[in-house]
Amino acid sequence: MPKTPQKTINRRFTCAPMMDWSDRHCRYFWRLLSQDAVLYTEMVTTGALIYGDRERFLRFNAEESPVALQLGGSDPQALAQCADYAQQWGYDEVNLNCGCPSDRVQSGRIGACLMAEPELVRDCMSAMIERVDIPVTIKHRIGIDDMEDYEGLLQFVNTVADSGCKTFIVHARKAWLQGLSPKENRDVPPLDYALVARLKAERPDLEIIVNGGINTLAQCKELLHDLDGVMLGREIYSNPYLMAEVDQTIYGRSRPILSRLDVMRQFVNYCEQELSKGVKLSSMTRHTLGLYQGLPGARRFRRVISENAHKAGAGTDVIWAALQEVEPELSAVSGALPR
Repeated sequence: MPKTPQKTINRRFTCAPMMDWSDRHCRYFWRLLSQDAVLYTEMVTTGALIYGDRERFLRFNAEESPVALQLGGSDPQALAQCADYAQQWGYDEVNLNCGCPSDRVQSGRIGACLMAEPELVRDCMSAMIERVDIPVTIKHRIGIDDMEDYEGLLQFVNTVADSGCKTFIVHARKAWLQGLSPKENRDVPPLDYALVARLKAERPDLEIIVNGGINTLAQCKELLHDLDGVMLGREIYSNPYLMAEVDQTIYGRSRPILSRLDVMRQFVNYCEQELSKGVKLSSMTRHTLGLYQGLPGARRFRRVISENAHKAGAGTDVIWAALQEVEPELSAVSGALPR
């Protein structure tokens, strides 16, 4: 039976999968800032999906779409099964993690260590692509350890592309699997955007997206001259309002840019819905702490949330109290907190 044509996803701006950060509450918050950015889940291992609480790991809000599920694993059939779960649950894409350098995932034959086994990665991608109709993509480094720089990267990409994979998200740093911690691997190895651009020039048939060290939309636009897309992670987590102009600056949309207060008003409504389901306020508000970064009152905004959102019975009045520290129109209001 012929496959269903894949949905077109515009990956010019994507939000990185980040363990312990890019959960469904974070992604909902990001979606309020940008309607066009493509969102990625935290990495979920195949074992967690096959043997664990599938509902917990796969549940997401329909408003998050386009959203991709990132998988960690190295068994082709297990990955194919989990890709099928992703499709059944309504994800727009499934992505294989070949970039995480931590010892824990290495011991499970997951992440960046797989760059040493391109044929296995090709087989994993083939198994997923054959199983599902949604796009199957890969995220990886420019290399690991003593792998020859460009030649090693090109060999890896060429081998994996034989599976039919068309989208490669490339973290423009090597991963040193011995001698550096995961945190150091995000900062110490030098960035090499030129290497990623060279890959795109030699494989123009592939969609090449660059990740690593990108901090501004001006930098995004510059990189987009040579590459198909950019992926940001830590910067948009610590400074999420950067995303407020993504639709206009990166995608050319004419829709108005939302103010921080408008974003938080919508997020309050979301929090009230989730609180009614038993979700803790702190699980949601922790993702908003950087929204007012660099503005007067930002520290007080963070402090009010940090000191109160985790308390038993905490509700959205905590958010309104925090907003009064940074929003003049609210701080000027006395008495009842504005709704």
